[in-house]
Amino acid sequence: MRLFGIDLNFPVTDPVWIFLIVLVIILFAPLLLNKLRIPHIIGMILAGVLIGEYGLNILERDSSFELFGQVGLYYIMFLAGLEMDMEDFRKNKVKGLVFGLLTFFIPMALGIITSMEMLGFSFVSSVLLASMYASHTLIAYPIVSRYGLSRQRSVTISIGGTAVTVTLALVVLALISGMYNGAATPIYWIMLVLKVTLICLVIVFVFPMLGRIFFRKYDDAVMQFVFVLALVFLGGGLISLAGMEGILGAFLVGLVLNPLVPKVSPLMNRLEFVGNALFIPYFLIGVGMIIDVRTFVAGGSALKVAVVMTVVATLSKWIAAYATQKIYRMSANERKMIFGLSNAQAAATLAAVLVGHEIIMENGERLLNDDVLNGTVVMILITCIISTIETERASRKFAMQDSSTSEDVPVDVKENILIPVANPDTIEYLVNLALVIRDNSRKDGIVALNVINDSGPYNTGEQGQRYLEKAAMIASAADVKVNMVSRYDLNIASGIIHTVKEYGVTGVVIGLHQKAGILDSFFGSLTASLLKGTFREVIVARLMMPVNTLKGIVVVVPPKAEYETGFIRWVTHLCRMSSQTGCHLRFRADSATAQNIETAISGIAPGVAYSMDVADGVQFAELMSVNVKSEQLLVVVKARSGSVSYDPAFDRLPALLNKDFPTANLMVIYPEQVERPDVMSFSDPRAN
Repeated sequence: MRLFGIDLNFPVTDPVWIFLIVLVIILFAPLLLNKLRIPHIIGMILAGVLIGEYGLNILERDSSFELFGQVGLYYIMFLAGLEMDMEDFRKNKVKGLVFGLLTFFIPMALGIITSMEMLGFSFVSSVLLASMYASHTLIAYPIVSRYGLSRQRSVTISIGGTAVTVTLALVVLALISGMYNGAATPIYWIMLVLKVTLICLVIVFVFPMLGRIFFRKYDDAVMQFVFVLALVFLGGGLISLAGMEGILGAFLVGLVLNPLVPKVSPLMNRLEFVGNALFIPYFLIGVGMIIDVRTFVAGGSALKVAVVMTVVATLSKWIAAYATQKIYRMSANERKMIFGLSNAQAAATLAAVLVGHEIIMENGERLLNDDVLNGTVVMILITCIISTIETERASRKFAMQDSSTSEDVPVDVKENILIPVANPDTIEYLVNLALVIRDNSRKDGIVALNVINDSGPYNTGEQGQRYLEKAAMIASAADVKVNMVSRYDLNIASGIIHTVKEYGVTGVVIGLHQKAGILDSFFGSLTASLLKGTFREVIVARLMMPVNTLKGIVVVVPPKAEYETGFIRWVTHLCRMSSQTGCHLRFRADSATAQNIETAISGIAPGVAYSMDVADGVQFAELMSVNVKSEQLLVVVKARSGSVSYDPAFDRLPALLNKDFPTANLMVIYPEQVERPDVMSFSDPRAN
């Protein structure tokens, strides 16, 4: 076709125009569908139907859609594992297993019966068709992720059930395909089990070790991103070589890398951004392109097969979700969420129907005929629509629920964390530390401060501005806005104290002072001045490795720490840190304080993994006698002088740390105190 002197040939084959058309769909489909109140995922699938071979034939499903579609499918499964709350997953693993078995066996039973009785298929064909109903794809998971509901119990159960039912469905597929290729021998199955087990062990034990080593040695953002993607596809490829579907490998890699990629971190933000902006939409558009909507009006057996497949797949998944709800006494909205996430058919379903369509039986017929192939694409379209609508509705209800279900205890002051940027070597780990302890419900809450001292040997204005920009860049990669403050003041301590008052700062995070000489103190004059000048929480940190590579947190708490004003705040910060990094909290305190910590955690984050090491009637030196490994973080809660939990033995803390923990990852917390009026004294004539 020729228009305005330009040759227009369809389908478009020029790579530039193909990519442009896809980008236009990804850009404008959400804008249009927002007005129509249609979930974005449906829009991507419908757009694929429209531009595909069975629509306007603008694009053909070429190798680019196969490549990016496969990447997008792996990405969905990987993000599902990466964003899971592992403690909640462990707590609900039995529920996930039960749901997985229900959502496998119920569709299998209904599928076999209806396929044989209503469609007249053979037993083997019915079993393979039923396994297609049993499997499902988390195609609506991006909706859950967008609403920030990945830690909901119903979502965790759905993800766990997905792993179970997809695994069983793929075993059925492997069994049936083995029957027709002559490989279904005892040796074949023994080798399959051995290969899958070996590869899973490699992924579970070797991949996290490689991740920790890599993240500790390389902090380049691009290298970390590429490294994670390489592990995802290595895991998927290894599982594929073993004879199973690679999406299971991608999901497993997401689970094992979960503790290494904090939920609020630059790396997590990059992984989600690239997937949601390109790979996942490409996959959804590709799914739409294989759907032939003409089967709706074709009539005959094709329409009958499509209707039966769609009804049975949807009904069986609803029954499984309903049974799970009744067994565990869940809410109606949790049932809707489970049903919404588990109803969509795509990945394993496509794999099964394509394998079955290629198998030629002894009578010359295909194991799954053309009617099943057409019925499958219709079923995919309808189940994806139902899945996204139900998930969207359930997510909105969860999002509108009372904030009392939040894991964080509300505080009377909006949190703002201040980070001085005087030392360029500590900027990155201080910002990352602030990111894992901050309130994740906010997109701001971090103040970066540069203090310019004209009386010093040089003016740090220009250099300090670069430090501020570096801090803002690190935080912005995690989608967190940093308030950059640059001010002139007498010294750094004075600048911090004034900024705390002016910007409503609730906590200050500083790096541990580096001793300049033998007469210099362990914590330095800055820490001492801050403790005198502000009553807010002060955290002094020394991290020898990135915070996301820590394996545990050991917390030493003095007696009566629960009576400090900032008790709930620092417990909340440690719970957030544990949740973000997947680290186990081990508290060492006396019995009374330990009981109060347990009560606080039950109200703040009941899913956090922690243990108590009770030490009654011991001196401070004995309280500090803890075994801290090189990959763990030692946290010492140290009260200010004159506070309720202050002990004169705290003065020996620098000597104990120098002697017993010279190279340990260290964090000293000075809890918030009640604000006291400024008092002039001979020791501090400037007071505050």
